[in-house]
Amino acid sequence: MATRREPLTSEQREVVRAAARYADTWIALRARTQRVPGVQVAVAVTGDVLLSSAHGFARLPGTDGADDPGEELTTAHLFRIASHSKTFTATAVLQLVEAAALRLDDTAGEHVAALAGSPIADRTLAELLAHGGGVVRDSHEADFWQLRREFPDADALVAACLDEPDVLERNERFKYSNIGYGVLGLVIESASGLPYAEYVQEHVVGRLALESTGPELDQARSGEYATGYTGLEALDRRLPIDPVDTRALAAATGFFSTAEDLCRYAAAHVLGDERLLSDASKRRMQRGEWEIEGTDDRYGLGFDIVTIAERRTIGHGGGFPGHITRTVVDPQDGLTVVVLTNAIDGPARELVQGAVKLIDLALENAEKPAAEPAADLASFTGRFAALWGVTDVVDLGGRLRLVRPSQPDPTVATGKLEVEDADTLRIVDVTGFASPGERVRYVRSDGRVVKVTVGGLSAVPIEEHVDALGDLDRIVLGGPHVAG
Repeated sequence: MATRREPLTSEQREVVRAAARYADTWIALRARTQRVPGVQVAVAVTGDVLLSSAHGFARLPGTDGADDPGEELTTAHLFRIASHSKTFTATAVLQLVEAAALRLDDTAGEHVAALAGSPIADRTLAELLAHGGGVVRDSHEADFWQLRREFPDADALVAACLDEPDVLERNERFKYSNIGYGVLGLVIESASGLPYAEYVQEHVVGRLALESTGPELDQARSGEYATGYTGLEALDRRLPIDPVDTRALAAATGFFSTAEDLCRYAAAHVLGDERLLSDASKRRMQRGEWEIEGTDDRYGLGFDIVTIAERRTIGHGGGFPGHITRTVVDPQDGLTVVVLTNAIDGPARELVQGAVKLIDLALENAEKPAAEPAADLASFTGRFAALWGVTDVVDLGGRLRLVRPSQPDPTVATGKLEVEDADTLRIVDVTGFASPGERVRYVRSDGRVVKVTVGGLSAVPIEEHVDALGDLDRIVLGGPHVAG
């Protein structure tokens, strides 16, 4: 059961800010070791962006020829955020419900005459929003996802709706459907009298003044997009993927944005913020309609609901050719974490969840202040490296932790550290494999840490370890790689 949370105090926000800075270093390391071209990160509380960063490349060196130096990723680069689009579409539908232009129990056929004769015509808007309509995911010919042909236009979308689209009984189970959300885009056009892109731009994006967000590929901003890349499963190098329009499936997958803009958008879905929707409508959207089989997640109306440790979050992921993205927001206290990657195998969900767990660990620590330490905690913190890898000593909410940042969950088996004196920590509360009761000893020169011994193994600041490896082509006994 997720814990109900109160709004974060100013002191807690500072804890979040500090923890987010460390989480960002963990994300950067994970992205580098998994050879992700680029990753954009933002952490916010109710739209107040506490961290915004970018690591890696918007365009890898050599993408446009051997002499291409590449382009470093910035926080301003645009990403295709794919199925985040469903949250915008669901928001638009609920706005029209509030305006009495739609009802959730309306059928799609009541608003889109071209669907007459299709089983989808009988599906309700609520069923389509919650993926409960049993509708085919992407049509029976979906190779537009592989750029073998264009995404469907409105006529092709309607044709897909007439081509045996009801693969399951309605309300049989959760069944994800981009076609269903394409139909919702047509419903929005019918009910509002505006093209889908124009409606969401004016009534959702525009209301929040999101200058780096839009419902479809914007050719006028082509130089601002991060290049998307293939995965590494089939080929041991990444190929760039050309950006494409999503046409009639924009309501399902067309949007672009930045991590910062998504933080500001998420704030409008926090309870108490009624710039886009009433709290009553938001609660309806954020209520779990379906369990998602094989996971602990649920799905509401346009939002998935994921409990991370004890924090109940709403949000969405996005998978587009060349981009994997993820946003989570706690609708009670407004904590928001966004990670955008420009690779089709980018670990966005893993990185978001790890960041949330680190932040919550810091908040938990801050609630139970430690006794006055024998030395300044900051004098112990840092990233240290040796042959066996990297170890972080980090201050999370006023307590020192020993973290292995190579782990997909950085909070697993983190060791609590107690200060014994100005140069010694004691490892406590870890697994038996992780040296409980042993010491972390520091060697300093001119006030700077030059060596740390953890469980008897020496390590040095990571920059010095990298320098020590230099141009080595082999590790030998007693070689120059030896720490200290």
